[in-house]
Amino acid sequence: MASAHTGGEVGLVLYPGCQMAMVHGITDLFAIASMFSAARGGPPIRVSHWTMDAQSRLGRSHDTAPGEPGEPAIIIAPGRLTGPPDAEEAAPYARWLLNRHAGGAVLASTCGGAFLLASTGLLAGRPATTHWAFAEAFRARFPEVLVDPDRMVIEDGDIITAGGLMAWTDLGVRLVDRLLGPTVMIETAKFLLIDPTGREQRHYSSFAPRLTHGDETILKVQHWLQARSGRPTSVVDMAQEARLEERTFLRRFKAATGLKPIEYVQHLRIGKARELLEFTRRPVDQIAWSIGYEDASAFRRVFHRILGLSPGEYRSRFSTGADMAVAA
Repeated sequence: MASAHTGGEVGLVLYPGCQMAMVHGITDLFAIASMFSAARGGPPIRVSHWTMDAQSRLGRSHDTAPGEPGEPAIIIAPGRLTGPPDAEEAAPYARWLLNRHAGGAVLASTCGGAFLLASTGLLAGRPATTHWAFAEAFRARFPEVLVDPDRMVIEDGDIITAGGLMAWTDLGVRLVDRLLGPTVMIETAKFLLIDPTGREQRHYSSFAPRLTHGDETILKVQHWLQARSGRPTSVVDMAQEARLEERTFLRRFKAATGLKPIEYVQHLRIGKARELLEFTRRPVDQIAWSIGYEDASAFRRVFHRILGLSPGEYRSRFSTGADMAVAA
């Protein structure tokens, strides 16, 4: 039976001294995943490498589908063994990443590559991780980012950050799950002897919003909603942010994302609730209130409808046992 997943292109940003073991390793990981996908009648993951020329322009230096049209749906910034780029070195890469993100690309990083992502300004007020050795320098340079070096991977919709030098394996299987589905992810992890334990959260409807639809006005609203961390927002507010008449906004939003605006916001809010259930011991009613539900029973109904589990069941399966401060 043919796969329902559509694959996609993953771009890797190469810069002087970046971790080539990660670049080659994750390229091989995606090739292996593509092999398992093809065996099931599914699509491949196209992989491209992007390097900067003397005029500070980034172009393809490697492509597994050379000459074919398309743009990366996901772009990864790797780390560097000698330390992350400073502000001056990061600037041209950050501009390129910002432009790609504005066009709908999901941005990702491993290790100190988070410094490149943070240089875009897109991480302000949002959670991210980096290598523990760089955490203090990261906090000093980007105090507005909610950095959590204890987390291996943080998926925050259109931004994904992974921690240490070998966290590219965790990032890689997450992206295979997102692009090709859980079956191919598990097969790839087994083949590479990567333990997939704990990566099954994504099997419970983790929200990966559609960002490559080409409607720049709606994409702007999606980024605005993501930055608000799923806080309650009315259709009127969203239409005003889009500068569209309400009926036009509703039509275009559903056409672009596949969801009604209120459904979309519910997914964002439940995503924040999942994080709080996993990483804090806050009571469920308090979590419901913190993400904007005055009626905890309504929150429980929405949570179960989206994930197929009650908040209590979800916590018992996926809680880390930690009591960490997570922004609500």
